[in-house]
Amino acid sequence: MDNSPAQQPQGQPPAPMKKNEPTPAPAPAPGTDLAAELRAADADRERVADLLRDAYAEGRLTVDEHAERIEAAYNARTFGELEPLTRDLPSHPGPIRHNLTKPPLDAPAPAPQPALPPARAEAPTMVAVFGGAARKGRWRVGSHLKAIAVFGGVEIDLTDAVFESPEVVIEVIAVFGGVEVRVPENVTLQGSGAGIFGGFDVREQTSPDPYAPVVRIKGAAVFGGCDAKARRGKKLKEWVRRQLDG
Repeated sequence: MDNSPAQQPQGQPPAPMKKNEPTPAPAPAPGTDLAAELRAADADRERVADLLRDAYAEGRLTVDEHAERIEAAYNARTFGELEPLTRDLPSHPGPIRHNLTKPPLDAPAPAPQPALPPARAEAPTMVAVFGGAARKGRWRVGSHLKAIAVFGGVEIDLTDAVFESPEVVIEVIAVFGGVEVRVPENVTLQGSGAGIFGGFDVREQTSPDPYAPVVRIKGAAVFGGCDAKARRGKKLKEWVRRQLDG
């Protein structure tokens, strides 16, 4: 048997030698959703929390389910952890990759959203003597507020206020006068006042959101009245939730 190497046929160029080619990168595992592994921002967590609050208000979630999902939403680190929290709800925004799709280059730029005016700084005490005092709109409310109404009326509207504390205590003194307090529907409202020949009516409520602010109303109404309740359809969107995470 002839073991000599095969001879290159005459007239044919020598066969090129194989070069060391780079090893191709391994393909991602089947079923891997790269978008789900992206980090979620605070705005993404708040968007999911808003959907959960709406679902609870519509009766689609129980108190325990809502509290559990809200906590999971605020602790989520990636889009993949957020998506299952609203998957069984009609308001589910769809697969995350749809939300991350970039618009075409020729698409018109979205109209800029008008900037909110800065919140007003207000004194922590309101006094109405033979007259009236009102505070409403976009203002900053701290941890303590005092309302004194003597032969007059005080109106406190917190529905558009910016809460700077996780708990707000409102001290009411109404003598032949009245104090009216309105809060957003998604905060906790508690009362411990007394009515002496008058009325002290606080329609208490507990927010399903464990991170929501708490408004406590205390004091006394003597030949006067205090009325505090939530304003339906008004929801608080700005508050120092992060201080409650500590």
